[in-house]
Amino acid sequence: MRGIEGEQVLLRLVLSESRSHDRESLAEHLLALFRADGLAGATVLKGVAGFGRDRSVHAAGVEVTAHGLPVVLEVVDSAERIEQVLPRVEALMVGGVITLERARVIRYTPSSPGDRSMPGGPDDRSTPGGADDR
Repeated sequence: MRGIEGEQVLLRLVLSESRSHDRESLAEHLLALFRADGLAGATVLKGVAGFGRDRSVHAAGVEVTAHGLPVVLEVVDSAERIEQVLPRVEALMVGGVITLERARVIRYTPSSPGDRSMPGGPDDRSTPGGADDR
């Protein structure tokens, strides 16, 4: 794992969950791109409601199936690494918002020594489908 600390850059992307690239969720495609490029890490956050330039409110509701809910991707890394990936991100984005902010990294470590698994992932021993259910 490559470490980062101190002054870095936060790349934030806001897009619709309905966006896709080559029949794959655009958020998942971007996440794979960031990982393949060796960026320090990325997080995908799913929104429950939002509106954009068209002023239409998209909200998750029990009574209806929501369409176009907001998805936020956040990536923190050095300015150089963010600048390297940014042209490809811009080319993939149709609509949405791209922002850059300064970020001061205080801590960047696994959640516990040796723990590199994601909750619910193949190495997670606490959930059905994890390592204990193989």
